[in-house]
Amino acid sequence: MRNLKLHEIRSEYLKFFESKQHLVLPSFSLIPKNDKSLLLIGAGMAPMKKYFTGELTPPSKRVTTCQKCIRTGDIENVGKTDRHATFFEMLGNFSFGDYFKREAIAWAWEFLTEVIEISKDDLWVTVYYEDDEAFKIWNEEIGIPKEKIVRLGKEDNFWELEVGPSGPCSEIFVDRGEKYGCGDKDCKPGCDCDRFIEVWNLVFTQFDKDENGVYHPLKHPNIDTGMGLERLATVLQKTNNIFEIDAIQNIIHKIEEITGYEYGSNEKLDVSVRVIADHIRAITFLISDTVRPSNEGRGYVLRRLIRRAARHGRILGVKKSFLSELAELIIESWGKDYYRELKDNRDKIIAVIKSEEEKFLETIEQGMTLLDNYIVKNLKGSDKDTLSGDIAFKLYDTFGFPIDLTIEILAENNFKVDLDGFNKNMELQRQMARSARDDSDNTGWSSEENDKIYEEFTNKFVGYEEESTNANIIAMVMENKLVEKLNVGDKAIVILDKTPFYGESGGQVGDTGVIKSDSFLLKVIDTKKNSKGLHLHIVEVEAGIVTKSEVFAEIDKKRRTNIRRNHSVTHLLHKALKEVLGSHVNQAGSEVFDNRLRFDFTHFESMTKDEVNKVEKIVNEKISESLSVTTTITTPEEAYKLGAVGLFEEKYSGEVRVVSMGDFSIELCGGTHVKNTSEILMFKILSEGGISSGVRRIEAITGPSVYNYLNSLESLRDESVRFLKVSTSDMLDKIKSVVDLNKNYEKEIKDLKQKEAENEVSNIIKSVKEHNSINYVTYVFEDVDLNIVRNIADEVRDKIGSVIVLFATVSDGKINFVCAVSKDLVKQNISAGNIVREVAKIAGGGGGGRADMATAGGKDISKLDLALSELKNLI
Repeated sequence: MRNLKLHEIRSEYLKFFESKQHLVLPSFSLIPKNDKSLLLIGAGMAPMKKYFTGELTPPSKRVTTCQKCIRTGDIENVGKTDRHATFFEMLGNFSFGDYFKREAIAWAWEFLTEVIEISKDDLWVTVYYEDDEAFKIWNEEIGIPKEKIVRLGKEDNFWELEVGPSGPCSEIFVDRGEKYGCGDKDCKPGCDCDRFIEVWNLVFTQFDKDENGVYHPLKHPNIDTGMGLERLATVLQKTNNIFEIDAIQNIIHKIEEITGYEYGSNEKLDVSVRVIADHIRAITFLISDTVRPSNEGRGYVLRRLIRRAARHGRILGVKKSFLSELAELIIESWGKDYYRELKDNRDKIIAVIKSEEEKFLETIEQGMTLLDNYIVKNLKGSDKDTLSGDIAFKLYDTFGFPIDLTIEILAENNFKVDLDGFNKNMELQRQMARSARDDSDNTGWSSEENDKIYEEFTNKFVGYEEESTNANIIAMVMENKLVEKLNVGDKAIVILDKTPFYGESGGQVGDTGVIKSDSFLLKVIDTKKNSKGLHLHIVEVEAGIVTKSEVFAEIDKKRRTNIRRNHSVTHLLHKALKEVLGSHVNQAGSEVFDNRLRFDFTHFESMTKDEVNKVEKIVNEKISESLSVTTTITTPEEAYKLGAVGLFEEKYSGEVRVVSMGDFSIELCGGTHVKNTSEILMFKILSEGGISSGVRRIEAITGPSVYNYLNSLESLRDESVRFLKVSTSDMLDKIKSVVDLNKNYEKEIKDLKQKEAENEVSNIIKSVKEHNSINYVTYVFEDVDLNIVRNIADEVRDKIGSVIVLFATVSDGKINFVCAVSKDLVKQNISAGNIVREVAKIAGGGGGGRADMATAGGKDISKLDLALSELKNLI
């Protein structure tokens, strides 16, 4: 057995499967792409789920990866056991409809026995108890003795989701020797002792499981294998657990250097070392993949990991921030080859860790002291074992001490928390916040708003006239607290004394851009307005240390230009809808982005194609007329006299802005607009549909987005012309010709199949059988229309006279059953409906009908023969 280091094992594995014509892909991000079902990637195959389901086409039919993974479901056990970890790497080789069991098994055996040289005598395998194919390959082709191939049930050796791809597994185990065993002479894989360690799981994805639990064979089965890198390293390096392998030992040595604690000298403190060694890998990789600490979702996972690691550092006697030093080691060790992005993202990783750890250390000291006092005064020496929810909430709310740490610390002292009481306090706080919140549509970033923080500040919006300006930072807010400085990686709210950034309101999105000085750079990722009209800039620090100082603020000009186009066109659209559909049309909401817009309006029915075209034409005419767009500041009363349209006049007070587009449109609006309708360039409606009773929605584009849309249509047209081998002018006629020809072919095929099926009648009649003095006949048709099968069943029944006819037709992976019963047998209480219902159940379907004729459907083609044979049992 080769004594390979962790990073060497990864390299050997990927090189081996590259030699087997696999495409080596880099690890996917820990943040799932287009998969809302996952918070973080926790399995090697998870990022490729849509390749297995067929939703996406893989870059190669053979792929191999080493996938970084994070699981936090058992975070409390990390460090306490030899097996639990939040971060791990999963080696995997995958086949998407290419090779299957024979190759997967042979290559796994070759890698283990020839490349990394594990003794064949030390290897055992398990297979799913019904998977004779895998058993035979292992035994007859690989040469493993039958006694070393263990058949296990579904719980151990079958992989499946609720619905979708599924299949049997075959796992490979290494025998670590009797000293790790339970002493049972029959000990083997499946036993709960530590003698046999599973190193590789080969999943043979050969079924598609439907909603009813029926397994349908896949035409092109797949291979999904997974081998834990750290676990394999424990085998090759002959260690007792993952914390003893080389790369993690290097982390532990660094922790010893920082803390002065010698690992192995105290069992309880060893737990803290292992927690830190595990968490720092997860922390480093999460930040590299753009996760940032927050109070929800992935951000909360990261925050919790940083805080747990920092607290365990404190247990080891570290009073200052230290995690960034460990992150440097991770970046250097893991970033050398496969994870080069760690080195690219080094500065951000270090900055985020330092900032979050330092903030936590400011609160942990006081919180720990208070919690220790509560434990001593209220729990120790008493008959109580539970900290009250009120106290736990006070620690959280007043002192910022996380509830998960309270739970963990108490558990270490054999106490618990009254979580029901804690949650009741949390809900009460939420209710108070909701009742105190202004329900105005202009609340802006309401979830982050704290009126007491913002009430002393005001700022001036200069964005109607200017796209950039010199300004001063007058306040910075993080987690609803005023702060004096911001560090790289921080996300916060910045308040300027004046700003060109438009705060989201009236359906228009907030501006983005930059705020900068000679010493720092802020990326403005959004702008909101609170209930008092204060502009709040949501920023991320990209460089430098930010303090209250003079800055230069500049919006994304190109983005704002497109937003102006889309906002102005909603006014033209509103008026055009009134002209085409009637004066009852009123705006019911809108969203204006830089690349598209949506406009909701009141109307009682769907628009016709002609109506949509008329509206689109009117809007484009007004664009081409180059109407001047002017803004007038006036009173609500005067605006009403001007005929300005505004559905929410009751919310306007004092002065209002009236936006006029020539004599065509006059509306109340606080948004930003073009100066002339010609700047909109062009308008195109993409869709019109209902969203609720009496409310319709139009989605549309303007300007460059229309140009891009037309280009995509032109590309589609050109591709179609090339494919059809005709000129553009002849394309439609060609399509019609192909469709008509296809219909004729389908009719001819249907007629031929009907004649072929009808010609089988004599053969079917000859195959009649008898059971309990009752004639019966069964037959299976391929791709024959159900109505034709029903007619043939009638004909066979009539020609035989006294008989039960049971036919099945298979098409597109589905089964349809037809049962016909002669009149004399119906009188004997034999029902076609009852027969077909019971038969269909076996094939995962259902149905029924009359006593003399009935139909049903089935889903599992593999059970077709069994279903038809059930007729004899029913007779």
